[in-house]
Amino acid sequence: MEEHQPVADHDEPAVMERTVAVVMCTAVVTIDVEETVLVAWELLERSGSRHLPVVHPDGRCAGLLDRADVAVACAAPAASLSGVRVGDLLPVRRPARVQVEQTVRHAAELMSCTEADALPVLEEDGRLAGVLTASDIVAALAGRPVQKQPADTRPRATSTVLPGLPPRPDYRGTAVP
Repeated sequence: MEEHQPVADHDEPAVMERTVAVVMCTAVVTIDVEETVLVAWELLERSGSRHLPVVHPDGRCAGLLDRADVAVACAAPAASLSGVRVGDLLPVRRPARVQVEQTVRHAAELMSCTEADALPVLEEDGRLAGVLTASDIVAALAGRPVQKQPADTRPRATSTVLPGLPPRPDYRGTAVP
């Protein structure tokens, strides 16, 4: 039986020494720290993302929410959800994060130590540059390209819950105008 080895024009050490900026995904949907948990859930559903970066109005990163964090918060009684802000879900302690110029190896070690599967990636001024996930690192090791263009925010339906954000491709529900 013949074994098939993936063909790549790089090796593992080369990928691990790249900067995070080369491997991270920049096509991310963000949410303001003052938005409601309901809006956060809608953004996660519509974008199909697993992680949602939370930003301050000036663009500085406040943290990163996981789909599970938002789902747990949304299990509360519906009447109380409109008063719960995204900032309320962020941990009190500063979350792990990396700078764009740090290496993939550094980010992978940080992810391993903190048991995080994603990290917000920051510019020098603290503004969000993108998100690095464990999947991004694996894709880079496999030689696959990274999505570098901005998230597609063009509406694809005549009525969307959030203007400018398209519904998920498999969305079968009714949008609320």
